[in-house]
Amino acid sequence: MADNVLRKLIVEICSARNLMPKDGQGTASAYAIVDFDGQRRRTKTKFRDLNPQWDEKLEFFVHDAATMGEEILEINLCNDKKTGKRSTFLGKVKIAGNAFAAAGSETLVYYPLEKRSVFSQIKGEIGLKAYYVDENPPAPPAATEQKPETAPAVEEKAPENPKAEEGKKEAEAAKTEEKKEGDKKEEEKPKEEAKAEDKKTDAAAPPPPETTAKPPEAAATPPPPAEIQNPPLPQKIETVKQKELGIKPENVNRQDLIGTDLELPSLTRDQNRGGGYDLVDRMPFLYIRVAKAKRANNNGGSNPIYAKLVIGTNGVKTRSQTGKDWDQVFAFEKESLNSSSLEVSVWTEEKVEKEDKTTTTTESCLGTVSFDLQEVPKRVPPDSPLAPQWYTLESEKSPGNDVMLAVWLGTQADEAFQEAWQSDSGGLIPETRSKVYLSPKLWYLRLTVIQTQDLQLASGPEPKSKMPTTELYVKAQLGPQVFKTARTSIGPSASSSGSGNPTWNEDLVFVASEPFEPFLIVTVEDLTNGQSIGQTKIHMGSVERRNDDRIEPKSRWFNLAGDENKPYSGRIHVKVCLEGGYHVLDEAAHVTSDVRPSAKQLAKPPIGLLEVGIRGATNLLPVKTRDGTRGTTDAYVVAKYGPKWVRTRTILDRFNPRWNEQYTWDVYDPCTVLTIGVFDNGRYKRDESGKPGRDVRVGKIRVRLSTLDMNRVYLNSYTLTVILPSGAKKMGEIEIAVRFSCPSWLSIIQAYVTPMLPRMHYVRPLGPAQQDILRHTAMRIVTARLARSEPPLGQEVVQYMLDTDNHVWSMRRSKANWFRVITFLSRAATIARWVHGIRTWVHPPTTVLVHLLLVAIVLCPHLVLPTVFMYAFLIVALRFRCRGRVKVNSVDPRFSCVDSVTHDELDEEFDGFPATRPPEVVRVRYDRLRALAGRAQTLLGDMAAQGERIEALFNWRDPRATCIFVVFCLFASFLFYIVPFKIFVLGYGFYYIRHPRFRDDMPSVPVNFFRRLPSMSDQIL
Repeated sequence: MADNVLRKLIVEICSARNLMPKDGQGTASAYAIVDFDGQRRRTKTKFRDLNPQWDEKLEFFVHDAATMGEEILEINLCNDKKTGKRSTFLGKVKIAGNAFAAAGSETLVYYPLEKRSVFSQIKGEIGLKAYYVDENPPAPPAATEQKPETAPAVEEKAPENPKAEEGKKEAEAAKTEEKKEGDKKEEEKPKEEAKAEDKKTDAAAPPPPETTAKPPEAAATPPPPAEIQNPPLPQKIETVKQKELGIKPENVNRQDLIGTDLELPSLTRDQNRGGGYDLVDRMPFLYIRVAKAKRANNNGGSNPIYAKLVIGTNGVKTRSQTGKDWDQVFAFEKESLNSSSLEVSVWTEEKVEKEDKTTTTTESCLGTVSFDLQEVPKRVPPDSPLAPQWYTLESEKSPGNDVMLAVWLGTQADEAFQEAWQSDSGGLIPETRSKVYLSPKLWYLRLTVIQTQDLQLASGPEPKSKMPTTELYVKAQLGPQVFKTARTSIGPSASSSGSGNPTWNEDLVFVASEPFEPFLIVTVEDLTNGQSIGQTKIHMGSVERRNDDRIEPKSRWFNLAGDENKPYSGRIHVKVCLEGGYHVLDEAAHVTSDVRPSAKQLAKPPIGLLEVGIRGATNLLPVKTRDGTRGTTDAYVVAKYGPKWVRTRTILDRFNPRWNEQYTWDVYDPCTVLTIGVFDNGRYKRDESGKPGRDVRVGKIRVRLSTLDMNRVYLNSYTLTVILPSGAKKMGEIEIAVRFSCPSWLSIIQAYVTPMLPRMHYVRPLGPAQQDILRHTAMRIVTARLARSEPPLGQEVVQYMLDTDNHVWSMRRSKANWFRVITFLSRAATIARWVHGIRTWVHPPTTVLVHLLLVAIVLCPHLVLPTVFMYAFLIVALRFRCRGRVKVNSVDPRFSCVDSVTHDELDEEFDGFPATRPPEVVRVRYDRLRALAGRAQTLLGDMAAQGERIEALFNWRDPRATCIFVVFCLFASFLFYIVPFKIFVLGYGFYYIRHPRFRDDMPSVPVNFFRRLPSMSDQIL
């Protein structure tokens, strides 16, 4: 169906703002040139206007809808040369094809204008809409009806004047020669004439009405059947398509040439993306495709038959079917085979009725065919699939039966591997297959409650003068999310007369996932009576979307409906919009893997490609028992980056599984994190009640992309450590290969200097508490959505990968964070000890050199900053050789303090919220937490006291101390007026690093004076 749809790209150039003046008179005459897929369109010129308004629609033909996301739409804003002689460039914008929205969901987006070079003087932004429209092509019956009329006309004219046909051919040959000569001449023309021709062709582009009028005529005149064997037919078919869309022949040749140029990079790009399995080892598999069987006689043709495959001790059967083809593929891991021959037999099932009217099923063999595995051919993609062949089944009882099958040796890169029965993952069990999951697309829904009017409040039997004040609030519900506004009060007279119009002007923000909930329910409730006054339902399909804060959503009035006896109970004034300029955070902030905004129009092209090869694991510990006698592990791997989740196949009953699967992700920001977790599969088995088991954590690692060198493969093994209530446990090692490839250094540098989050997070930020609530709401939505997939990705798996419990109190994490602070402050402590060694003359030559350095700094202060930055350059450059080039930093158990906590502290970390432990245990933990909080309380008090002592100098809390400080400031002003500043710095430096025999052991005068200043600590109860 996709091949029969014609797609058009509509680019609506709306306006531009704050353009750079280019005509020398403080204005600019701007026009836009839009290029897409070899097609060029131009808008009108808006003379002498720095904020031009065009509102023009430009149409482009999409050659291939499947590759539209790889195309680039480029808009160049230029100044008309007629009004000025300066540079004509005003800025440009590039939009990736995957940012185009479907017709009906487009929104106005303002893009900042980019520079063409470093020295370009550009400012301003341009607002436009880009969306595509799918149209059905002309009906084919019209062409088929006229084919018999046009074909005989050609056949009749051919014998009448063959000389004319020869003349036509000669004329066409002459024209082609002239065309070649003309092309050569055009190449030799100067650039100015080429630009002039481009403008003429742009001006000659047909308007949209002509494109809709020509398709029926073009469809009615297809090429005649007599020319089908001619080589130039593909070009003629292309010209017919161009005529249907109203594109003139001058642009056709140009588009064809550019189209061929664009196809070559796309092919190479696909080869680079799926280049296959270069990060993992090739695993040999024996593939057997059993297509169907053919019986010599049709006796018992209604009985079901099946095929049985036996390789040593390995055996498997196909589906038992009647009159249908099997067409099943079986993949046996070559290393696990214990025989060099393959036997394929076909069996039939017959139901026999006994004398006691009971039926039994008997099986009879129709024949067997054997294969020597040493003679099986090998197939490596991109070779074509091996065609099944008929093989005669050897049987003494029923000869003449055949079976169609194909046998070959391949790898996990074979196309048939994903749908095949796999010996190492338990066959065709859905819960053990490799899958790719996508997180739901999330939006922020902003509901602004403005006010209510005409509320019909319930009146009680009390008189109006004694009626209490009514407290109202608005409650909004989207699915399971419920948020409430603050309370507002109205007086008794307003509540009785219905004239109260309470006002809130409060925003309620929800997390909405596609497909959206059908309604947003808004309810006005009376807190005094505990009753609902009325509610309204807002259809989510009618909610508008916005991408930035430049356009305010329209306010709307909705009627409030009460119960059956009160169909109208007032109305409410609200604003509702879907915020597309935010990125909905659905994972912990320190391990985020995606920062793109929700709106598709704001998406930027990827800057690189992340390739991950999940090779295998070694020395895994048993997680569960099988048959109650021996331990086993059914391990699989989950990798998460951005909205894409991948899950490898489950290798059953192995402690050293080998997956050798490779996956790719598009990278939009280098400062993101890849998360890889290993789990034991417990869902493919069910208990007695039919409920699936739970997957068990084996370990997790993280890789930050900014720590990787570009275009380099990192192949390492990482320790898998899991924290249990009994303590930290090493579960084994996982071997992965990672490669981050980026074609452009410039895009990486640009990513480092741009904001981490989209623009709306900074111009209209959300509060920290609100962000935490929305983040955990988004986590619950993602967890519930992936748990409803088939096969489901377990809730415990998603929560472990997203770190949903990182906000819960943990003594282990607190210690780890405290040691992080101590490690950071230890650098300052090292510098302080070095300075103290200089002051105490521990190493006299060093102290003498510091004296000389101080003199040089005072005499040549302009060399201070260059020296500091040169020193920093040398230090960082020398440390380049010591960086970790072999192994990527991942989860560090020692850094996580897994060995420095007690069992009780770990049990507290795994306790739920609220606590489920006995009261005695909770009391002990509470006392321990109180002791830690007491230390933190003392530390905060000391820090506050230092700041209050400084304030006391200016607030005259201690009049004598402040008087001393005032007198000191007066004498210091005269002193610094007389003494040059350089001499003061030099003298203070020599005094500070003076010899210990000239230094007193008691504290200095400024320290004694500062410690005597009062603080507010004595006023706390």
